Amino acid sequence: MSSPITTLLIANRGEIASRIVRTARAMDIATVALYSDADRDAPYVGQADQSVHLPGTAPADTYLRADLVLAAAATTGADAIHPGYGFLSENAEFARACGEAGVIFVGPSPEAITAMGSKIAAKEMMHAAGVPVLPGATVDSASDEDPERLRSAAADIGFPILVKAAFGGGGRGMRIVRTEDELVEAVASARREAASAFGDGTVFLEKFVEQPRHIEVQIFGDRHGTLVHLGERECSIQRRYQKIIEEAPSVAVDETLRDELGRAAVAAGKALAYEGAGTVEFVMAQDGSFYFLEVNTRLQVEHPVTELVTGIDLVRAQLLVAAGQPLPPEMLDSTPRGHAVEVRLYAEDVAAGFIPVSGTLASLEFPQFDGIRVDAGFTSGSRISTFYDPMLAKVIGYGATRDEACARVARALTETRIHGVTTNRDLLVGILREHEFRTGSIDTGYLERHDPADLMATGTHSETARVHALVAAVAAQADRRTASPVLPGLPSGWRTLASQDQRVSFHCGEDTFDVDYRFTRGELSASVGDWQPQMRVLSASDGLVDAEIAGVRRRYHVTRCGAMHYVDSSLGSAALAEVPRFPDPTSLQEAGSLLAPMPGSVVRIEVNEGADVTAGTTVVVLEAMKMEHAVRAPSDGIVTTLSVTVGDQVDSGQVLAVVSDGSS
Repeated sequence: MSSPITTLLIANRGEIASRIVRTARAMDIATVALYSDADRDAPYVGQADQSVHLPGTAPADTYLRADLVLAAAATTGADAIHPGYGFLSENAEFARACGEAGVIFVGPSPEAITAMGSKIAAKEMMHAAGVPVLPGATVDSASDEDPERLRSAAADIGFPILVKAAFGGGGRGMRIVRTEDELVEAVASARREAASAFGDGTVFLEKFVEQPRHIEVQIFGDRHGTLVHLGERECSIQRRYQKIIEEAPSVAVDETLRDELGRAAVAAGKALAYEGAGTVEFVMAQDGSFYFLEVNTRLQVEHPVTELVTGIDLVRAQLLVAAGQPLPPEMLDSTPRGHAVEVRLYAEDVAAGFIPVSGTLASLEFPQFDGIRVDAGFTSGSRISTFYDPMLAKVIGYGATRDEACARVARALTETRIHGVTTNRDLLVGILREHEFRTGSIDTGYLERHDPADLMATGTHSETARVHALVAAVAAQADRRTASPVLPGLPSGWRTLASQDQRVSFHCGEDTFDVDYRFTRGELSASVGDWQPQMRVLSASDGLVDAEIAGVRRRYHVTRCGAMHYVDSSLGSAALAEVPRFPDPTSLQEAGSLLAPMPGSVVRIEVNEGADVTAGTTVVVLEAMKMEHAVRAPSDGIVTTLSVTVGDQVDSGQVLAVVSDGSS
């Protein structure tokens, strides 16, 4: 018996909350958003019909508080809760509590979630259902960490071995072990990370497939016993075991293999009596053999690529099924058409090892053209906090062919104006344009074979930065002229006596650009170091400079935020830090200072003050966004200062310790 949903509470945040609101509005379902202190001004809050505040910032105090979520549903009269992904989406007790409170949980049954909550139990169930699985062993207690037991289990499985958290996902608590010498420490480290991220340190060992592809199959079931699959997604492009590019369909899957994968995924779903949207994940070897990894009992981050190649709104189908209706007719016989590619745009420093970053987005503006869809959780002016996943948006492209879809996404990314925080945009563009990727010769080790620094060669070149530095100087001068209280409408250089050269300097990466310019009766002469191009400014106002430089006319978009000048043009993008004319001496740090690469908390200090260390020695370990990050000694020396203790919260750039060279 079906009962239509009238008011939907979204127990999530960011882009997925916005995504759910969009479909609910189209179905004439009222929406309720939840927001923490950090998300008070987030776009999704204003998009919902009403919202409820969850005091605090940490997930454990806000979005993971089932009691507060259910109280919000009662206060607003919500008759259904959509958990999105992450947070409470795979929490069986929360799903059960929703039922007890008379609220529809938009997801599978508590029993299905429980069955898949442990990857170990899930593998046993799938093996019984005839789904191919990999051999493995479990480590669920301190006694199981006995070195001899681990070595014996590893010998039975065979190297290389994957150590993986039994609960949770996102790459946390995962390690690849290739030799016996690495095994004991890898298990201990994975257990610590798993306990921190998921509250349970259980891990398991399984055979690691060399050069595997990560293939997943979208399944969907209703309470009337119908269960179908909607084809596969390729999710092999990953960093730190987290997906960054997904596509549908996979170039490695032909019709025969698609049928085999689909039948295995449906068998997995039927073993669970599955209802709603779910994803069966497989690891696939180079010969096409595949093995069960897990079932994600929720909507996936990458669901848009399936939507684009099938034409099916998966969130709409979730809401219909949750209300008791059968699967929509279009889901019963779907065939992928065309190709879709999705990239995850993260606030992270790729060059520093994919470290998540925080800050304020000076600008976030996406281009609009055919074949591009953007699911974003932020906008210009949004604050990126340290408390949640650093994904800013998903950019999804659709085309008749894979090449067409890749080209559209690459172009959309290059035309995106994003400033204020470091992102992985250049890496994504580099991958999308790289030959091996475009031929489809990919696997989960792609970023181990391809140095991110090489892939990011599409980033700011010195020549581009030089032109943009010149434009930034002109734009800043135009702003000052407009803001002048004396004859603001008069152009620069209209004086009886010729003006002197003005100089402004910018840092861009490791380069410094000294820009000298002069206006003489409205005419501009300018140089950057020894480069003295002819330049004609047609207009410069409101952050837009129309200029002809060295014979080529372009339009430059300039965004200024404090001392930072961000310039975008057809040449690319540049972030230019204006060099202060009189530097603050208090900003200088003691030589040998180890700085926090990101905001986070100190979870371990590996050395004592006064200890001798060698280059590469771990000094302090930080935790940020549930991932551990080691801060290491840059050279041999002595730890003369430890400025933090375990449990301290630190900001990016804060001094953690000082390692001196030991000389007197």
